[in-house]
Parts: sequence; C-alpha cells; structure tokens
Amino acid sequence: MTASAPVVFVVDDDASVRKSLTRLISSAGYAVKTFASARDYLAHAPPKGPCCLILDVRMPGLTGLELQEALAGAAHRRSIVFITGHGDVSMSVKAMKGGAVDFLTKPFDSKDLLAAIQRAVAKDVRDRGDEAKVSDIQARVRTLTPRETEVFALVVTGMLNKQIGAALGIGEKTVKVHRARVMDKMRAGSVAELVRLADGLGVIAAKE
Repeated sequence: MTASAPVVFVVDDDASVRKSLTRLISSAGYAVKTFASARDYLAHAPPKGPCCLILDVRMPGLTGLELQEALAGAAHRRSIVFITGHGDVSMSVKAMKGGAVDFLTKPFDSKDLLAAIQRAVAKDVRDRGDEAKVSDIQARVRTLTPRETEVFALVVTGMLNKQIGAALGIGEKTVKVHRARVMDKMRAGSVAELVRLADGLGVIAAKE
C-alpha cells in the first residue's frame, strides 16, 4: 500500500466483519478506514482523493440506504458498494437506482467484492475528473460580463452575429467585440470548441 492508494471506507456495525474486510481489502493494496455506524462516517471529513464506500444495508440507527440518501446531495457523489446478509430485491433495486455500483449478499466471494471495489474506485476517478472539468469551465464563465454571458449562450446555438444583435438589441459590430472577448476568456479556438465547453457545462445560466 502506498501513500496515494485509493481509500476504501467500510461502514458496518459488526466488528468481526470490519476486521475481516480490512484484512482482505488491505491485501489488495487499498487504504482502509472503518466505521461502526453511518453517523460515525458522516462525522468524518469528506475524502479528497479516489475512494469508495463499502456499506452494510442494515445497521442500528441510520441504515445503509438512509446514508446513501444523505450523501446524494453532497458536492461529490460517493461510489457505493452495498453488502448485506438480509438483502431482498426491493432493497437491491432501491440501492442501484440510488447510484450504487454493486449490491452483494453475504456470504460473498472475496473476488466479487474486490472486483466491485475496483469498479467503484474507477467510477470515483472518472467522476472526479468530470467534476474538475466542469469546475474549470464554470470558472471561465464567471470571468464573463452579463452581456458576454448572453452572447456566449446565443453563439453556441449557432446564431449569426446579425441574429444575436437583433435578439439582444445591439449592433452587429458590438456583438463581434463581445464574441471575441468570449472566445478569449473561455479559451476557445473555434465556435465548435465553445460548443463543447457549453456541453460540458450542461446549462449556461445567465448572470443577473
């Protein structure tokens, strides 16, 4: 295990399960942190690097599914692998609809768990990369003036300068100036690249 190893958080109220999972997961090269309850996990500082969460479904107090719901609103969505000794189809469906990577019923094969962890960590890495890209685009958009933001939103729809001018009630030459500034501030070399940035952002919200 290295200092940069992905972290696997294990949340299970059974001490023997936490111990055995720590031994197994550590042997695969991951860092492991365990918690006896969902509330103990929530009190822990959010992870900064690649990680995933191994979560027991039924626990005293806050259940695994309730913890999943509590984490749904976080800035970074956790990659979760559920484990349970009392699973049923409805639980599995609810967990997977909530974005879980896998739902394993005890006793499960260690290879299945490690494979699920590998998928969960890979998903977390992808999600973090996507979030970083969106954050970078958002930072560029924040450098635009309200008028430049309006021009940006119309340029990416394919409108011509003359059409943009008519829509905003400004001259075509003024549109050209704003358009050039948008391209510069967004660091886009072409309209196609500007469109890709807008697609990455998802929604362009005009500043008030």
